Amino acid sequence: MSRERYEKFKQVLRQRQTDMTLLTDQVHKAQNISAMLRTADAVGMPTIHMVQPHRGRLVYHHTAGGSGRFTGTVVHPDIQTGMQALRQKGLKLYAAHWSDRAIHYREADFTQPFALVMGAEKEGLSDYAAEHADEHLTIPIIGMVESYNVSVAAAIILQEAMHQRIRVGRYDQSLDENNPEVKDTLFRWMHPKMVRYCERFNLPFPELDEDGDIIPPQDPAYRSPR
Repeated sequence: MSRERYEKFKQVLRQRQTDMTLLTDQVHKAQNISAMLRTADAVGMPTIHMVQPHRGRLVYHHTAGGSGRFTGTVVHPDIQTGMQALRQKGLKLYAAHWSDRAIHYREADFTQPFALVMGAEKEGLSDYAAEHADEHLTIPIIGMVESYNVSVAAAIILQEAMHQRIRVGRYDQSLDENNPEVKDTLFRWMHPKMVRYCERFNLPFPELDEDGDIIPPQDPAYRSPR
């Protein structure tokens, strides 16, 4: 582990937006979920939320571009549960959906805590999600297609959210490296093999030095993971 990479990890973690997330409403295609994971990581989302599709099971390439390693996922049994969980966290629910009350996506205030709700391929947003969303957002289109691909639409909107947050300094945050959660996350990002070993044998994570390297534990229970 190089010092430069360690510092990069800390910079990324420092800029994570814990009050910004994404909720997929029955999105089921692996390539779309993977693309949205990449976008989530790119704009600083630590976690995205997904609703289990009615048909089949939720399958996605969790390691697409390595983004799945840095962005967590929460799966909800239905859209009602997902939206209620996010609302309880104090997040405003923006839904990408055309309606009479829809606003241009750039008119939305993304500097406040929010979740972006994206509808499924073909069917779009469910009736429940459309009815219970706080705002509907649209992206202008001048061509023959009726809508953008769901992952592309999410990327367009979330880039605007990032732009608004950068403008007001929301990405300029300090990082408490002594915070147990911060230390846990950094260790997980940097040493995935050791993480698997420690979890297998129910061992605490070893301490790290200033370069992000593992300080060899004295306890004989630790061995180099294979």
